[in-house]
Amino acid sequence: MVNWAVALGVVFPVVLFCQTTADLLVKVRAPDGAAIPNARVRLDNRLTSFGRELAADGSGSYSLRFIPLQDYRLQVTAEGFQSHHREIALRTNVPVEVEVVLAVETVEAEVTVSATETASLVDTAATGTRTALSAAALETMPAALGSRGLETYLMSFPGFAVNANGAIHPRGAHNQMTYVIDGLPISDQLTGAFATALDPRIVESLELYTGDIPAEFGSKVSGVAAVSTHTGAGSGRRLYGSTEVGAGSFGTLESVTEAGGEVGRFSYFALLSTAKSNRFLDQVSMENLHNGGNAGRAFLRVDYQLGDHDRLGLNVMLGRSSFQLANLRSQQAAGMDQRQLLKDASIWLRWSHVVSPRATIESTVAFRPTVAHLLPSVHDTPVTSSQARHLSTVTSANRINWIIGAHSIRAGADLQYFPVSENFFMAVASPRFNDPASPSFNPALLPYDLGRGGEWFRFARKQAGTLASGFAQDSIRWHRFMFSLGLRYDDYRFLVDGHQLEPRVGVAFNLKETGTVFRASYNRNYQTPPNENLLLSSSEEASRLAPPGVRAALGNTFAPLRPQRENVYETGIQQALFGKASLNATYYHKDSRDQQDNNNFFDTGIIFPTALARIRVNGVEARITLPPVAGITTTVSLTHSHAVSTPPFTGGLFLGQDSVDLLTSGPFVIDHDQKLGAQANLHYAPNRRWWTSATLRYDSGLVANPSNPTVVAADPDYRDLLPYVDLTSSPARVRARTVTDVAVGYRQWRGDRRAWDVQVQMNNLTDTTALYNFQSVFVGTRLISPRAAAVRLRLYW
Repeated sequence: MVNWAVALGVVFPVVLFCQTTADLLVKVRAPDGAAIPNARVRLDNRLTSFGRELAADGSGSYSLRFIPLQDYRLQVTAEGFQSHHREIALRTNVPVEVEVVLAVETVEAEVTVSATETASLVDTAATGTRTALSAAALETMPAALGSRGLETYLMSFPGFAVNANGAIHPRGAHNQMTYVIDGLPISDQLTGAFATALDPRIVESLELYTGDIPAEFGSKVSGVAAVSTHTGAGSGRRLYGSTEVGAGSFGTLESVTEAGGEVGRFSYFALLSTAKSNRFLDQVSMENLHNGGNAGRAFLRVDYQLGDHDRLGLNVMLGRSSFQLANLRSQQAAGMDQRQLLKDASIWLRWSHVVSPRATIESTVAFRPTVAHLLPSVHDTPVTSSQARHLSTVTSANRINWIIGAHSIRAGADLQYFPVSENFFMAVASPRFNDPASPSFNPALLPYDLGRGGEWFRFARKQAGTLASGFAQDSIRWHRFMFSLGLRYDDYRFLVDGHQLEPRVGVAFNLKETGTVFRASYNRNYQTPPNENLLLSSSEEASRLAPPGVRAALGNTFAPLRPQRENVYETGIQQALFGKASLNATYYHKDSRDQQDNNNFFDTGIIFPTALARIRVNGVEARITLPPVAGITTTVSLTHSHAVSTPPFTGGLFLGQDSVDLLTSGPFVIDHDQKLGAQANLHYAPNRRWWTSATLRYDSGLVANPSNPTVVAADPDYRDLLPYVDLTSSPARVRARTVTDVAVGYRQWRGDRRAWDVQVQMNNLTDTTALYNFQSVFVGTRLISPRAAAVRLRLYW
């Protein structure tokens, strides 16, 4: 299987996993059929704030390439003619051609667009939960400087519980998120602690899928973020760009340079960013101890139109970060200074071909290597550890799209080949840790206790796996109904072999008289295990480190992680409100076997994947969007999620002894559970120069470890955190918090182009002290970021 996978990846070109953009051609005619070459043709989406004008060729034809897949309002105006408005759905990369005939303007003419305005507030094509944002909306959100990336903006969407270091739980899942960037799927953890986070400045548009995931997507599908990146196409300039510098609290510095342009059929966009901060990760103590770091990111996109039917593209994305791991007080006092180095690269070639006016095929080839090194210090406590992890992913697939009447069909096959190499070393370094007289003593660690005559635990292994998939999906519009019918098949061969057939079906009904869309769907998913430290956590050697209670639950042997299998049910409604706003509300239920999660390795920053027998998650989400009214744009998102896990452990590595009784006694509420998460975003632009924005985030609190308050009060590492956690509630939770971020900006224009702009912002305006987690069995302890001020200056050229 592995040899065949390698051969296939070399012999055949590989395909775009996701058709993320469309092409539109609009021909504008007078009533007598004559072309109108001087019209103004514009495309807008009210909910995402995406807006573009189509380029004219001087003969009455207007075109725009690389349009994010959405529903749009098309507006055509020309002097001496009546304006024309219509709704247009761009949901496939099959090129769309529209002919618009403008009526001659008369004194009596009146144009009524109220129906169009209402229709633009609901998505009649979506059969599940989808939320989108454009670069215009992302640009003014007050995101913090430093190590954070695109995940900061995803927090504004419903369905996410926010965790430390930028980690987000989509609908009660842990690390089951996929980013699809110009068709390339990345299922690695893209947060500051485990990878170089995705730079949000490369994003032209973002569409988030959390319900009725199309059959095209596999692996980590609790949330899928489809990203269309910036392109120089349509700019009309050989070279344009900008340089931005920023500075903020905690010694944070940042610089970003981007450039783009087009020459004939050739277009490009490039970005280079660097950042450093003395608060790179979220703190584990009230003080910011040993927490500096830096990161660099680069991105390049090149597109070339071979002719009327063929297009080539190249994407390159590079990232590197180096940082200290945040310390507890006792670790700081001992002189502990562990450092992590992360490097990653992604290279993918794209090709698309228009077979006919109603059919296209796509191909790409992708290679993504990642490296993680944890470097120990001589004063590590209570354990010392290091790791060197290498993961590469080679991806191959093919796609075909065609439109037949009311059917929009997409089908394809994927193949991934992923060689993994892991080296891990650890030893107990403190005589006070794992004392044989302690009730929490783990005898399995005694052979590796350096203070009691032990030696280093060493692990080194290489192995490669494959994931082969095929899918077919059909979107059918019939009268007021939209049907989404999909079927996917996954064949996974790595530490375990498995396969699954996955039906994914959804339906939407449009009650256009009231501006209402009803939705319902069922998905069967097959989520493969995370590859980070998977060899170690699924090995016989590492299983001997687990406490006796955990080994007993696994039959005193090791159990490799199996893919998580889940059923997902969703129902929802989207409602246009008075022609001015949109409400999207959803209820979902997930029932999964072999639930994937992580175990934190004694506060070192190293995590191991683990699995529990089952998890049941249900939740309610709502999002209200108010498109621009008198310069004000508002969104409000609400999320309630209830997550219950059921032991025993079914695979992976779990080393914590204190909570073994809890995790083996019966179902328990896991730390993904939260009663209410709410975020409001407000943007006000009184004119084209000044703007201000504010983000308010409320979290009622994730589940904490059921620690003993008396023991915590006597621990100098944690006792000052007791006011921020409620250990007497059932279950124990961190206390509720409200965090406010604000920004003010000014833009200076040179004609129709920006000359420069400046932005001043304050994150955590009220300097709220609060916890993400407290002594969590799975992720340890982390505090939210303290108040931080920043200023950004951007020059355009």
